[in-house]
Amino acid sequence: MNKIAAFAAAATFVCTASLAGAQDYPTGPIHLVSGFPPGTTADISARVVSNKMGQILGQQFVVENKGGASSSIAAAYVARAPKDGYTLFISSAANMINAAMSSTLNFDIMKDFEPIALITSTPTVLVVTPELGVKSVKELIALAKAKPGTISFGSSGVGSSTHLALELFKSLAQVDITHIPYSGSPQVVTDLLANRIQGYFSPASTVSGHVAAGKLVALAVTDPKRSKFFPNLPTMIEAGVPGCVSVLWFGISAPTGTPQPVIDKLAKATNEAAKSDEVVKALQGQTVEALGGTPAEFRKFMEEEQKRWNGVVEHAHLRK
Repeated sequence: MNKIAAFAAAATFVCTASLAGAQDYPTGPIHLVSGFPPGTTADISARVVSNKMGQILGQQFVVENKGGASSSIAAAYVARAPKDGYTLFISSAANMINAAMSSTLNFDIMKDFEPIALITSTPTVLVVTPELGVKSVKELIALAKAKPGTISFGSSGVGSSTHLALELFKSLAQVDITHIPYSGSPQVVTDLLANRIQGYFSPASTVSGHVAAGKLVALAVTDPKRSKFFPNLPTMIEAGVPGCVSVLWFGISAPTGTPQPVIDKLAKATNEAAKSDEVVKALQGQTVEALGGTPAEFRKFMEEEQKRWNGVVEHAHLRK
């Protein structure tokens, strides 16, 4: 056998073995890596959805929390993991924002990962203090233009999704609002309730109780359509700010190079899990909506996210 024939035979063997392994997949525990701490929306989404996926696929899913650098540490870890479907990643809006803001990441969120499916989203709600005296987005914009720089909005940190939602709003509405970064949502809400700052683009679960109690005023959601958790709140688009869309989403991705049959099997299980009554009910209690969709749809969504946040970061001169 000459060298060319030997190489072809070896390649055929590897390909056949890979396909056979994909058909048998999974044969052991699957690790799902989240870049956020336990108890966060990302963590809850991962555990609820993967628990059902484990039942569907007949193997345990183990959720690993590798926090730090807004999920970039976890992303880098999974990008270097074996491409066999046994180490997966909870991708999120944070990864797209990080990619837009930093030129020093040691991975590429679009090239080093294969999207499997979106799993959940939770609304972002624009809230203000009652003392600000506005009842709508239109009134907020008018006040901000009449008194530029005097209204302060908090965020959970520079480069966070809550910060970028504010920057997107500022650029589209052409208003001057002062940004006050904090180290997390609890600190933002504390100062918001004390009227030391006047507004916040907040994850829904963080402020829904305060809105219900009348301690904060909700003006709109930043989702592209009305939220079933806040059906009476307009979207930012309906409120007169076209293009003001900021989705807090989470999905499952695999390292690029994972066999397509494995991706397909995971996508099918993810969608079956996300549509199950038990998952939908469990997530609703956390103000989280179960999603789903194809890998191609997820990739297209990520491309749209990449374009949006690149534009916002460039406009606000935030790239490092």
